[in-house]
Amino acid sequence: MSSVLITRRTLLGLMLALPGAGVARAAAFDVAALQGDDMALGNPAAQVTVIEYASAGCPHCANWANDVFPAFKARFIDTGKARFVLREVITGQPTIATAGFMLARCAPAGRYFDVIDGVFARQADIFAGKVSPADALEAVAASIGMSDDAFKACLTDQANLDAVNARSQRHATQDGVDTTPAFFVGARRLDGEQTLDQLAAAIAAAGKSHGRR
Repeated sequence: MSSVLITRRTLLGLMLALPGAGVARAAAFDVAALQGDDMALGNPAAQVTVIEYASAGCPHCANWANDVFPAFKARFIDTGKARFVLREVITGQPTIATAGFMLARCAPAGRYFDVIDGVFARQADIFAGKVSPADALEAVAASIGMSDDAFKACLTDQANLDAVNARSQRHATQDGVDTTPAFFVGARRLDGEQTLDQLAAAIAAAGKSHGRR
């Protein structure tokens, strides 16, 4: 792919277009309620839903995605025991977070999580200066078969940028989540990287609570 698709000017423009920090937290809001732009994996009828508020620019989110999520997916999502929802929050490195989410939203149907996983897999190399953000995102786009023109159009689409910013702002103000990763398992909130055993215990407790209703 051409190296001119994401220029430093484009990435700077994304950073400057981010919403301001210091948003107020909402009081009581049911984060478990379905949101129309949720991105999910697994059986919609699963007894338990695990919601992660994450950022493509958050190192702790990347650690969890790379180290824990594959086993979590195999044990709970692929078996139908839990449904997984990812909600976007701009934390950590804002340019990578914003561009990563924009690219994921442009992906073909069913490839959103492939993009997110690809960004997380390359995040450490980006931060270490081993690869530029532009080259890393180009590689992710190429991995899902996105053309050069589609890639450029995606990351220069103002409506796409506005939508990513709006989702992040809503999740902070309405849902009361502005740190990542944050997990909701049933009514329980778990902040920070969670081990597989910690999530398994929370899922078991949520399942028992659901069965008593």
